[in-house]
Amino acid sequence: MQWRSIVVGLLLLRLAFSFILWLTFGLGPSWGFNFPINFNFSLHKIELFGEKVGADPRSGAWLRHLAGHHHHHHGQGHPRTCSQTEEHGYKKPYLRFFEDGGDEYAKKYSFFPEKLKAEMRGMARDMFYFGYENYMKYAFPEDELNPIDCQGRGPDVLNPSNININDVLGNYSLTLIDTLDTLLVLGNVSEFHRAVKLVIDTVSFDKDSTVQVFEANIRILGSLISAHILLTDSKQPFGNVGLEDYDNELLHLAHDLAVRLLPAFENTGTGIPYPRVNLKSGVPPDTINETCTAGAGSLLVEFGILSRLIGDSTFEWVARRAVKALWNLRSNETGLLGNVVNIQTGQWVGKQSGLGAGMDSFYEYLLKSYILFGEKEDYKMFKAAYESIHNHLRRGREACNEGEGDPPLYVNVNMFNGQIMNTWIDSLQAFFPGLQATKNPFYLHVGMDILQSIEKYTKVRCGYATLHHVVDKSKEDRMESFFLSETCKYLYLLFDEDNPLHKSESKYIFTTEGHVVPIDKRFREKQWNDGELSDQDMTNVPHTNTSNCDRIPDERRYALPLKSVYMRQIDHMVGLS
Repeated sequence: MQWRSIVVGLLLLRLAFSFILWLTFGLGPSWGFNFPINFNFSLHKIELFGEKVGADPRSGAWLRHLAGHHHHHHGQGHPRTCSQTEEHGYKKPYLRFFEDGGDEYAKKYSFFPEKLKAEMRGMARDMFYFGYENYMKYAFPEDELNPIDCQGRGPDVLNPSNININDVLGNYSLTLIDTLDTLLVLGNVSEFHRAVKLVIDTVSFDKDSTVQVFEANIRILGSLISAHILLTDSKQPFGNVGLEDYDNELLHLAHDLAVRLLPAFENTGTGIPYPRVNLKSGVPPDTINETCTAGAGSLLVEFGILSRLIGDSTFEWVARRAVKALWNLRSNETGLLGNVVNIQTGQWVGKQSGLGAGMDSFYEYLLKSYILFGEKEDYKMFKAAYESIHNHLRRGREACNEGEGDPPLYVNVNMFNGQIMNTWIDSLQAFFPGLQATKNPFYLHVGMDILQSIEKYTKVRCGYATLHHVVDKSKEDRMESFFLSETCKYLYLLFDEDNPLHKSESKYIFTTEGHVVPIDKRFREKQWNDGELSDQDMTNVPHTNTSNCDRIPDERRYALPLKSVYMRQIDHMVGLS
């Protein structure tokens, strides 16, 4: 009971202090004095704590308790939202600090000058070209650039177990492919055309390379599909980017790669794919039976678009089957998924549930798949997952921009009971609160800080190096493809408000690798019946053999040859426009 006495005593002290000020000045603390001591007690918090000491912050009960408290005192029949301001007794949100421009914080962050936007836009553009041009000069046709030594980097053939390198680098000009649509976003149509021709003329997937299915999908397959769609889009948001004599070669390359990834989905006890395949020989005999949730469950956007472009349900079906298999393994108690699963037994090897690496894009693709394809089951899964995330992962105040307590934070918990598993979060998970959407100029300042920090701490002789340690700023001689595909693209778009992606009548999504895909009616149409494939039909999926001739998909499996199917899609698209 001693702590109760202390709390009550401090409360009484604050009340007495306020009363004396009121007697002395007539207006008390509200008169405008800025006292150096801040008695920052919350009557609201103390009242709640006294009412229900046993409220467990690790579950959703404390949030519901807070909601019930507000409903009781304010007579509201619905939860408070981030858009509400001071009315009916509510406290004003923290955004009030930006309204009056009365302090230095507000003066700095409440606006972002147009001139500064132009400067940052130029810096982002220069950053991209410094990395891109050095890759083309020193590294192409290899996969990545070593920006310190000014050399190219390919797979580590001497150490096949070096998956940090070999999962991503397949000896297929990774950085060039991953960068295609960034060139268009920056408005460089001529270099986009040159890059497309280089890909068509030089890239082959007939390689003895063992790569991670997830990375090959998001970096290579997604980019090829995006560039193909933008080349052939009748609306042409980036101007006339059509390429003379283009004969759907990027789509053919995407199709060829997807077929080489299909063996990952064969011979698994759950339908969840193996994490790696050899592009020439299929699943390696010594491959592991464990994969992460994001790796297995973030294939549906790219595989689904490919299926709907070529009229073959196989790719969407195997990706969708993997998503459903993972979804059916979620906890009955919390509705959460773990981060590592055995693809044969369906047992969770990693029981951590969070929103960071290994899980983030699984949730992302549930929503984006629904937006693209209109399948209601995708939205139902996302909605249920989102509710579970808020019930068990979210910490902090109830509303995002108002109320008492710390700003929202999403933590790592045990998937079965919702208890916190560790005291860290990674950068991917830290991004999720910001994803809840503000249009606050503050984030332009954040983007400027990021841009300037990258320029200051990672720029080296021939590009931008990876920071090995963000505290001591030690560098690793590697410029990953996503730096040009995502980082530079997003920073540029942050400051380029007149970009066609912002101004176009068409709507777009970004894949999890930052590739641009339009929201198009043709992606909501199928050229097959839903019952076309059953669980036994995996025996008919094109197999991968060592002979390249045997690897070509059997055209008899399609209702029409590939090119004819695509031309039919083009005709339909023109009809829609």
